[in-house]
Amino acid sequence: MPKLRHIALHTSDPEATAEFYKKAFEMVEVGRTDSPYAVGVYLSDGDMNLAVLRFKTTEAADRHDGMGPVMGLHHFGFWVEDVEDTRRRLDEAGAEHREQRAAGATTTFFEEKYKGPDGVMIDIAEHGWKGARPPVPAGQDVTAAV
Repeated sequence: MPKLRHIALHTSDPEATAEFYKKAFEMVEVGRTDSPYAVGVYLSDGDMNLAVLRFKTTEAADRHDGMGPVMGLHHFGFWVEDVEDTRRRLDEAGAEHREQRAAGATTTFFEEKYKGPDGVMIDIAEHGWKGARPPVPAGQDVTAAV
C-alpha cells in the first residue's frame, strides 16, 4: 500500500523555517540539499520527510497548477512498492504525468511527478526519502503498523 511519506515546502528562508519545525514539532534534521533545483533542509519526525526548500529558478518553483511559483506547500510524495502498478493506477485515475528525473540525477532516490486533482503536484518514489518510514509490506495488517 503506498504511504504518504514526503511533503515539500517552498520558503524564502529554509534555515529559519526548518528551525521553526524543529522547535515547534521536535523534528530532526536528516539532511541538506544544494542541487541545481533548490537549496534546503530535510527534516523528519520518524515517519515523514519534510523538505524545506528555496527553489533556485522560477521553473523549479512552479507547481504546474497555473499559479506560477508560490510559497508554501509545493508537493507531497508517496513511497510505493510497485512503481509500474502505481503509474497504471495514476493514469487510470486521470493524473497527468509531469516530470521524471533523469537516470543518474544527483538525487539518492528516483521520483516522478504527477498532476492530480486541483492541480496538486504528487511525487511517487520507489526508494523513499531519508528519515521516512518504509511502507508496510503487501499483505501485512496496516492497522498493526500505526
